[in-house]
Amino acid sequence: MSIADLPFLRYDRMRDVASPLRDKYSTASPFPHAVIDGLFDDQLLCAIAGEFPGPHDVEWITYKNSKEVKLASGRDEHFRPLTRMMLYHLNAAPFLEFLSAITGIENLISDPFLEGGGMHQIEPGGKLSIHADFNKHPHNHLDRRLNVLLYLNKDWRDEYGGQLELWDQTMRSCEKKIAPKLNRMVIFSTTDVSYHGHPDPLNCPIGMTRKSLALYYYTNGRPHEEASSVHSTLFQTRPGEVFQSAERPPVNYIKEFMKDLLPPILTRAISRFT
Repeated sequence: MSIADLPFLRYDRMRDVASPLRDKYSTASPFPHAVIDGLFDDQLLCAIAGEFPGPHDVEWITYKNSKEVKLASGRDEHFRPLTRMMLYHLNAAPFLEFLSAITGIENLISDPFLEGGGMHQIEPGGKLSIHADFNKHPHNHLDRRLNVLLYLNKDWRDEYGGQLELWDQTMRSCEKKIAPKLNRMVIFSTTDVSYHGHPDPLNCPIGMTRKSLALYYYTNGRPHEEASSVHSTLFQTRPGEVFQSAERPPVNYIKEFMKDLLPPILTRAISRFT
């Protein structure tokens, strides 16, 4: 079977895994989550990993500070064909129904803007400190409820690091570490205390990167006990850890924002001098 013939969503597999995970999801510690291996076709995900743009192939949003060193892009023009189709499927109704069946969260809304999501890539030495995510979509003000991370790293070794860490509400201990292996999907609920990240510098060989697709899902409103004022990412320090202060936003993030805000004639003029 060729890549073109492979299904992006395996409906039989989705039906098999959804129901048994529901009770496990809601009682998982330190916060509701599920780890699913083999949900998609390995050959398809290898092909998506193979077309993933390198660190210098597109204009990534570059984060480089004491809290995070990573690359990200949610811009459709940066996606190669298989990546684009996979993201479209993960934002479509059948996958939303699958997520609701596991999490119990009804009326999920996907994000066509891929705000903060899309392609993520970490180079050697990169990291993402422990944090809770922003809680409101910046454009439509919906409530962020779920994260889905799909890993694209074949033959990943534990000594490379990059494990997704889930921390308790007090930030005293890491309760779970999840290796970012090919065809592993992590689903978890996002609240002000769903602390997660991979805080230690990546130790994979030069030329290799930690690749993932990230998608976030929303609802119009959330349970009263989870409600809070609007906030951006809430970074947390581990025991004995200290962050530098007064760091500026990433330059590429400012460029992306200006592209969306200004008319094309002005952005072209600005780009000549940056």
